Amino acid sequence: MAQKKLYPILLVATALLFFYLIQFVGFTVPQAQAEAGGIAQKIFYFHVPSAYAMYLCGTVCFVASCGYLYRPSDTWDAWARAGSECAVAFGSMVLLSGPLWAKKAWGVYWTWDPRLTTLLLTVLIYAALVVMRAFTGDGDAERKFAAGFGILGTVNLPIVHYSVKKWGGNHPTVVGQGGGGLRDPDMVTALSLGFLAMTLLAVLLIVARANLAQARARVAALEEQAAVDGILESP
Repeated sequence: MAQKKLYPILLVATALLFFYLIQFVGFTVPQAQAEAGGIAQKIFYFHVPSAYAMYLCGTVCFVASCGYLYRPSDTWDAWARAGSECAVAFGSMVLLSGPLWAKKAWGVYWTWDPRLTTLLLTVLIYAALVVMRAFTGDGDAERKFAAGFGILGTVNLPIVHYSVKKWGGNHPTVVGQGGGGLRDPDMVTALSLGFLAMTLLAVLLIVARANLAQARARVAALEEQAAVDGILESP
């Protein structure tokens, strides 16, 4: 009951935060230097938080997948499904926004940079998991295989994060040791707001998708019980 009341509030708050973030980045945050992409660098305030949100969704998938393998239940399966699907959504945001910035900063839309390559591989793993679950059965064996696949996708996330430090490449390090840094306070504010907005969006999407999956599981269980009782014909 509390979730039903809180969800609309979070939804409105997230929408308002994104509206403010877009206008703040567009009209207040200063333009970066030309070598960083100029005005295209403003994609950064959405690009990096989207990657963070993908990590968050992947973590949910990982924890729920482990939970399902330990103690199978519709709840664990629903959260694992939600985490993988949302990881694909946010990973796609990263893969779409990155080339737009790269074209201005690097002169090309795509290069087989270690971070880009490992990120693409991770998104493809989650996408394969989503497609597999859409076109295969929903039995315990299929769910356990999906859980193992979800764990595999999440184990790849640290490789994406540390690939620049390990193998170099063109990908810039803006925040952290050795990074170029955000030279204006408004840049820091914009990035912080971006992280908050994407976190709220990730929470909303994961909760909505998990609730939908659990509702479908309950309906399927009721239909099966009704068929057993003779109320409905077995499919």
